[in-house]
Amino acid sequence: MMVTFVRTKIHLTFSMETNEIKRIASQVRRDIVRMVAAVKSGHPGGSLGCTDFLATLYFHQMKYNSANFSMNGQGEDLFFLSNGHISPVWYSILARAGYFPVPELATFRKISSRLQGHPSTDKNLPGIRMASGSLGQGLSVALGAAEAKKLNGDKSIVYTLHGDGELQEGQIWEAAIYAAARKMDNVIATIDYNGRQIDGDLEDVMSLGNLAQKWQAFGWEVLEMDGHNVDEIKSLLEKAKSMTGNGKPIVIIMKTEMGQGIDFMMGSHKWHGVAPNDEQLADALGQLEETLGDY
Repeated sequence: MMVTFVRTKIHLTFSMETNEIKRIASQVRRDIVRMVAAVKSGHPGGSLGCTDFLATLYFHQMKYNSANFSMNGQGEDLFFLSNGHISPVWYSILARAGYFPVPELATFRKISSRLQGHPSTDKNLPGIRMASGSLGQGLSVALGAAEAKKLNGDKSIVYTLHGDGELQEGQIWEAAIYAAARKMDNVIATIDYNGRQIDGDLEDVMSLGNLAQKWQAFGWEVLEMDGHNVDEIKSLLEKAKSMTGNGKPIVIIMKTEMGQGIDFMMGSHKWHGVAPNDEQLADALGQLEETLGDY
């Protein structure tokens, strides 16, 4: 059975049921592996790991305007992708949410495409409000947007996503101090805690220690969740939203598996930035249900 939907309102929170979100996530995973395989370049591992979270965020939680995108996003919830190398999952989510035509996914990483390997703003791709790729910068930018919302009396929320390896960047912690000091209680940051980065396991490269205690010490409210349990993601996002406006920023530590959904990609850092060949692509697609139609 194919799932189809049409956006009929400019401002809309989808609030989809769990099974619908799971079916969208399956299609997004198909998009990811097809995109990177087509150009033999890209980052499938983290993209696949964050699919369930982003599908739930965009199709259940956030209020946004995909039909008439504006950079200022006044009256909308905003999302900033800090770990920009997982652009394939974000591009698929944005296309499936109506920001730009789904067939444009076929231009990923091609010359003159709006869908570059890392998100950029120079080609005015709807849904993108900051260029990301240099790790560590996204939280600072998101806090600027959150400050603007406060100044404008806008009660909407600013969401961010970060890789766990990205937390080895000092700028993240400078921003974390600022957010707590300025009582940025309209920010919900999420950490993709898969324990792996491009050079190996996180513990072998540079351990983060007790991450929950670190964020608590920096003055943040800390929540934790399974990043592949859609019901739990829905519940935690709703809980995080209920905690906004109370004087403290919120961070969600999200446990995920790199390469989730494709058996030969899971359990290793090796698929962080490697595209599948034709045989591997066929194997991957055989494990993923086509639910919205391939581009």
